[in-house]
Amino acid sequence: MTWSVYLLRCGDGTLYCGIALEVAARLEQHRAGKGAKYTRGRGPLKLVYSEACGTRAVALRRERAIKRLRREAKLRLCGP
Repeated sequence: MTWSVYLLRCGDGTLYCGIALEVAARLEQHRAGKGAKYTRGRGPLKLVYSEACGTRAVALRRERAIKRLRREAKLRLCGP
């Protein structure tokens, strides 16, 4: 199994970063209100970035690094 780090754009324009084994399934959990408390009530949610990391430890380190970035840098990750 390969862990991934992902970024979601919430309906209010904010970004949420997390990790998951299956990003599509995790996105559906967020949309159903079963994901992180932060994303509840902030829909619609759109997946804007995903990066395969391999192990959970690597994914957690990458998530922490992304969360430390300024918003502009996070948006650059998402592309145009």
